Amino acid sequence: MNDEARLWEMLEAAWAPLGPEVGQARRALARRTPEPGEDLYGKPPLSLVENALKAFLDNLAELSRDLSSEELTGLDRAVERLLFDIDRAEIHDVTDGSDDGFLYARGFIVALGQEFYTAVNRDPRVAILDAECERICYFFFHVHNERFGDFPDTGSGISRETCSNREGWPA
Repeated sequence: MNDEARLWEMLEAAWAPLGPEVGQARRALARRTPEPGEDLYGKPPLSLVENALKAFLDNLAELSRDLSSEELTGLDRAVERLLFDIDRAEIHDVTDGSDDGFLYARGFIVALGQEFYTAVNRDPRVAILDAECERICYFFFHVHNERFGDFPDTGSGISRETCSNREGWPA
């Protein structure tokens, strides 16, 4: 199994114990038809998902506990690539935020799983204003450091930082 497929599988496994209501909320966010000026803040289904993020990340930490250095590096590389691929002005236009804020917004997009990520990548209007998940952006990077005493080198030569994907930010 490649690193990206494993990442998506692990994210789903981390969400699963949080119950069907949270799963339905994640699917609803991915499958909705966005409305101009839509404000989801504090309302279901977004509130259900945001309230479950900490438990999701705790579950993901538990699932990552026994992974090898190579496995954690591969997962970090997958997150890095996914964040880079959605580092685009058209997505930023929907999520808003500073450079760090947009990185954390992209983290939210990844954290919600493959269905939401694919929906946003296909139609940036599906992204959500001010929804963030900072921890996922460097999650496996930090788990690797905690377990092995150093940070992984993905060897990719790409950056997850905002505006790194030059194709996504036309001049």
